Amino acid sequence: MTKEYEIVMGLEVHVELKTKTKIFCSCTTEFGGEPNTHCCPVCIGLPGALPVLNEEVLNYAIKAGLAINCKITRYGKQDRKHYFYPDLPTSYQISQNDLPLCYDGHLDIEVKGATKSIGITRIHIEEDAGKLIHQEGLGTLVDYNRAGVPLIEIVSEPDLRSAEEVKAYLQKLRAIMLYIGVSDVKMNEGSFRCDVNLSVREKGSDVLGVRTEIKNLNSFQSIMRAIDYESQRHIRVLEEGGTLVQETRGFDQTTGKTYSMREKEDAEDYRYLPDPDLMPIVVDDAWIKSIKDSLPELPDARKANYIREYGLSSYDAEQLVASKNLADYFEEAVKLSKNTKTLANLLISEIFRFIDLEDFEEPFPAEYLGELVNLIEDGVINISTSKRIIEEMRKSSKSPKQIVKEQDLEQINDRDILSPIIDEAIANSEKAVKEYRAGKEKALGAIIGQIMRATSGKANPQFINEILIEKLKRQ
Repeated sequence: MTKEYEIVMGLEVHVELKTKTKIFCSCTTEFGGEPNTHCCPVCIGLPGALPVLNEEVLNYAIKAGLAINCKITRYGKQDRKHYFYPDLPTSYQISQNDLPLCYDGHLDIEVKGATKSIGITRIHIEEDAGKLIHQEGLGTLVDYNRAGVPLIEIVSEPDLRSAEEVKAYLQKLRAIMLYIGVSDVKMNEGSFRCDVNLSVREKGSDVLGVRTEIKNLNSFQSIMRAIDYESQRHIRVLEEGGTLVQETRGFDQTTGKTYSMREKEDAEDYRYLPDPDLMPIVVDDAWIKSIKDSLPELPDARKANYIREYGLSSYDAEQLVASKNLADYFEEAVKLSKNTKTLANLLISEIFRFIDLEDFEEPFPAEYLGELVNLIEDGVINISTSKRIIEEMRKSSKSPKQIVKEQDLEQINDRDILSPIIDEAIANSEKAVKEYRAGKEKALGAIIGQIMRATSGKANPQFINEILIEKLKRQ
């Protein structure tokens, strides 16, 4: 590259609300079901069928807006967004154009130890589309079960500059939606999905480049890969003297590449008009206050509590509050454990390896995790043994104490037992002993490793270290 470039991104995040019924009718929003069984005349756009706005959609949308520091529109409306939608029977989507329900908010993220505020342009309510099912050689079928499921679209300012910032933003946003209970945010079911608006420009420039929109990304891995590919594609075109086109692109999971879908539409292409069948939306102060008073403790507040009350680092606290269920699990274990930092370390370093943070389910009871921490703190077991116990707890319903007793895993703290084992390890480690005496303290690791293997990992590492150094100094 002859120049340095900066990626500029803004996101449009679609969140399906978990109301029991659809946005304009009484059909169920339950996921799945036989095709076209969760439908009625409103869902399938029959002539004369009139939409009626679900009030709970407004409650959820206002709650989401307040949770991410938005202002609430006191007088709003809904608009028809005209476009060829093969998966919407009316061929328009009921959305909001110039008077979104929420606007002018922000969300703070933390990346590499630095906090950054991402602006929220707006949140508007709209109906979801149906689902197209392509059958090779037969054509395309349409399932309208999802048509009319309520959505909020959360639009950010173009404040994001890297895939890492995008991931942090989405994880924080997803966590907030879970905390306030407005969506199940299951990415695999499409209830939390993202469009990435991306451009690049020379570093130091304040002029935005030509923007492309990558549509319907529904996993963090896809989002990161799509951003990486598309930003490099932009840079390559610019470096080769080519011209970028404003367009909508898809992402191919198999190839890891984006592909052109259509030239990008602007707002005027949608031919918005106020929906004549729906009444204006009027929100008063009492309504907003009642929703604000119902908000639970949000991730940032919980994170601050963990730093203040438990002495956790900002990074560790951020990891633990990323999922409400995980944070609840951690707090249950805290009540029973003697050392919160040890507990947090076990969760992040060991348990995070096999749990799904996007859909957390406890791998074993929280009381077992607290009990395990206490066994470490009381010197009954060491950290190495705790890892073996965690694996065993995943397979069985046994408590840590049961496993320690049945498998004879109690830590060896007896000098008389350890001393001859240490002597043998020293005798078998002539090279490591010489290196240690030459000033290479890391050489002790090889000797300690022998001792741990000889004791099946049960020796007290700190005790071994003390005895080993004492013996080496005497020789």
